[in-house]
Amino acid sequence: MNYEAEPLSRVFIELGPLTIYWYGVIIAAGAYLGLVLALREAERIGVSKETFVDLVVYAIPIAILCARIYYVAFEWERYAERPLIDIVAIWEGGIAIHGAIIGATLTGLIFARVRKVSFWKLVDIAAPSIILGQAIGRWGNFMNQEAHGGPVSEEFYNNFMQHLPNFIINQMAIDGILYHPTFLYESLWNITGFTLLIILRKYNPIRGEVFLSYVIWYSFGRFFIEAMRTDSLYMIWNLRTAQVISVVLIVWAICTIIYRRYFLKIRVHYNRIDQK
Repeated sequence: MNYEAEPLSRVFIELGPLTIYWYGVIIAAGAYLGLVLALREAERIGVSKETFVDLVVYAIPIAILCARIYYVAFEWERYAERPLIDIVAIWEGGIAIHGAIIGATLTGLIFARVRKVSFWKLVDIAAPSIILGQAIGRWGNFMNQEAHGGPVSEEFYNNFMQHLPNFIINQMAIDGILYHPTFLYESLWNITGFTLLIILRKYNPIRGEVFLSYVIWYSFGRFFIEAMRTDSLYMIWNLRTAQVISVVLIVWAICTIIYRRYFLKIRVHYNRIDQK
């Protein structure tokens, strides 16, 4: 449906030649809040803050780099003309969370082996922080007017969207057309997931299952939300990349839980519990 509105400014502040965008500020805020939460949990379960901070120092830049590489790889035509300029312009948007997850997970695996700490313990600490950071980070997409869905029908607007705050509705009106705020759907899904992971972490003693549950929860929601988006990355045969990766991750996480529970059950039987 048609809806005319003035969008919010993408610029947070301008300091002479330096322009700071809301996108970067919001992403940084999500990362900082997630780090504070993770450090508190690390301290609670006896993991030194220094160890976790050292992991974050490596994981965050590698995750951002992998998120950008992942996105550019599937959108190469968009960057091929001026790669040295456009690829660096990350403040314009264009990072893929699946790339970040893959990069951060591999970093955590290598870090754990080098430092001789439990990989599963580290990722269980990190999982709620990651999904909380994702929930916050989607509002960076909101400020950029990206990661939205298709046009909204008048029926959907009357039944649902008109009840949203005006600033959300106005920002989703692009060139006179009102679009689905899929950034909001995913943000709410992730906040719900964050709450469930905090509860699971309190009551589930099996190391690694908080992280694996995060993978399942996020991927399940992303599969359906991705189907609504208009800016999807695509693989061969017109398959949406995020949906394919989501299915792969769900299958991997479920199989890993089943295998580890069976394996741990055998170990428990012989009183040799080792959850590394």
